[in-house]
Amino acid sequence: MIVRPARAEDAAALVALWNPWIENTAITFSTELKTETGLAADIATRGPAFQVAEAEGALLGLATFFPFRAGPGYARTKEHTIILSPAARGRGAGRALMSTLEEVARGQGVHSLFAGVSAENPEGVAFHTAIGFRETARLPQVGYKFGRWMDLVLMQKFL
Repeated sequence: MIVRPARAEDAAALVALWNPWIENTAITFSTELKTETGLAADIATRGPAFQVAEAEGALLGLATFFPFRAGPGYARTKEHTIILSPAARGRGAGRALMSTLEEVARGQGVHSLFAGVSAENPEGVAFHTAIGFRETARLPQVGYKFGRWMDLVLMQKFL
């Protein structure tokens, strides 16, 4: 397995990887499906802040970071997303992606990373805890999907 910066030509595979999580799970509160055009634009804009894990020509997952909030006072704090294929879970791809993403973030002067994890995703909370993130807040009923309200767990890691 290798971790590398995402390329525009990865967009179709990333859509196929990401959209089932949006459509079928509560790990993301989003209901808006990703598009190849949108992901290609994100890849171009974020550059090395958009990484993928690949093995034998197949993408196993992605990790990317983006502004936590608008405004210059927040410039050194970022939020990230990590998405893995079901086959990649438990095989080290998540740790490898996050390790590389944290390296990129440090190189860009980022001080801390946030993860917004659905409380309905205990595996996501456990993963982030295992790699050094700590729960800083639990926001009740801020997400709505599948006809129900869901809590958001904010987790932070200082780099």
